[in-house]
Amino acid sequence: MKRFSLRARLTLIYGGLFLIAGLVLLAVTYVLVEQRTVPPFGVALRDAKPIFPDVGTKLSGNQAEQLRLIVNKAQDDARDQTLYSLLTQGGIALGLVSVVAIAFGWLIAGRALQPLHQITGTARRIAVGGRGLHERISLAGPPDEVRELADTFDEMLERLDRSFDGQRRFVANASHELRTPLALNRSLIELAVTRPGASEDVRRLGESLLAVNERHERLIDGLLTLADSENELTARSRVDLADLADHVLDQAGVGAGGPTVTRELAPAMVHGDPVLLERLTTNLVENALRHNLSSDGWVGVSTGLRDGRATLTVRNTGPVVPGYDVEAIFEPFRRLSGERVGGGRGFGLGLSIVRAVARAHSGTVTARPRDGGGLEVTVSLPPS
Repeated sequence: MKRFSLRARLTLIYGGLFLIAGLVLLAVTYVLVEQRTVPPFGVALRDAKPIFPDVGTKLSGNQAEQLRLIVNKAQDDARDQTLYSLLTQGGIALGLVSVVAIAFGWLIAGRALQPLHQITGTARRIAVGGRGLHERISLAGPPDEVRELADTFDEMLERLDRSFDGQRRFVANASHELRTPLALNRSLIELAVTRPGASEDVRRLGESLLAVNERHERLIDGLLTLADSENELTARSRVDLADLADHVLDQAGVGAGGPTVTRELAPAMVHGDPVLLERLTTNLVENALRHNLSSDGWVGVSTGLRDGRATLTVRNTGPVVPGYDVEAIFEPFRRLSGERVGGGRGFGLGLSIVRAVARAHSGTVTARPRDGGGLEVTVSLPPS
């Protein structure tokens, strides 16, 4: 059932109250007029003066009674006509004025709700764009309840903005600071294992340490990408998602024993950061290849325009994914098992980066479990 808008409801309230007040006023006027027009002909006219003074005779009793009835009937007719005119003409006037009042009520309600529309528009731009925490309502006008609401909303945005900026700066700074010791560790380990007198045990230990160090470097790189994708985009250019997907699939180098890869790449031009969009595509493809069946698996990548938006869709076979657990895979350091990362299965940052990059480009990411196992992940971006 479709509900009326707040403006329509306020207009109906204004119009209804005006109509009720008009009806009450009309009813009171009707009663007062009716009381003032009661015929005063309660006495007989047999002793009255002659109607025509030239006739020097008085009316007989029968003639006076007939005259009284005629006058009373004329008075009743006049009163009824007056009351009927009051009701009809007053009702018509009330109807016309009510229409005008409803029209004015519609305009007044729209003007009264204009600050709320401004607040709603700001909130919608922040929610849809994902980049608008720096925007403020800055509502002008008298210090009333709506102004108080807008100022409170601005204060909340200010706190959120500072909080998110502080979090992003912390992640970026910490990641940069951690890169230096990791690079130093890698250099020392490589130096130790390449020394001429290094034993076999030292070489094996060095290879293990290099693998751990590389894993940590990939974690730092993922955190940096996630922090960068949460910032405002500064470099934008026209990018074809089909070219990106084709390049990423070529770089993936799926071997003969890996999943079968199919491509349906139609042009899908967007306006964004090529580096971040390439990382988005790479993460989707790597995620689809990693979480797949050990045999007879496949990955399908398609691009194109759908409903006026550029889309990139990656489908794959794999384990069955519960529908209630799909949203969790987009959270940092979360996997379908709900456990913290460990082993060699990744850090749980891949799809988090995908969603962050999509939001940075005013886009969306949706995931849908496939029948029989696997996922279908679709990125939707504004076309260029």
